[in-house]
Amino acid sequence: MKRVNLGYAVASAVLASSFGLPAVAAEKAPTERCYGVAKAGENSCASANGVHSCAGMSKTAYDGQEYKDVPKGSCEQMSGSLKPFMGVNPKIKG
Repeated sequence: MKRVNLGYAVASAVLASSFGLPAVAAEKAPTERCYGVAKAGENSCASANGVHSCAGMSKTAYDGQEYKDVPKGSCEQMSGSLKPFMGVNPKIKG
């Protein structure tokens, strides 16, 4: 009887410890809002000018009022802007 209980205890411990590993790996890296890089329907949240208030609702690709969350420090490398702007991003051909 003790062997069965020990087996369940070991299995439970292994199972419980495996749930802790993905939580550590799932920690989010710092991000920043990058305007003018989101394709139509791929924005992260509300538009800067208040046209809509939900993710995935942008109608125009690379709109300067729409942002996408990107890894911190990568926005300008993607030809985006850290601040909203009027019009479509002229730096991105799409």
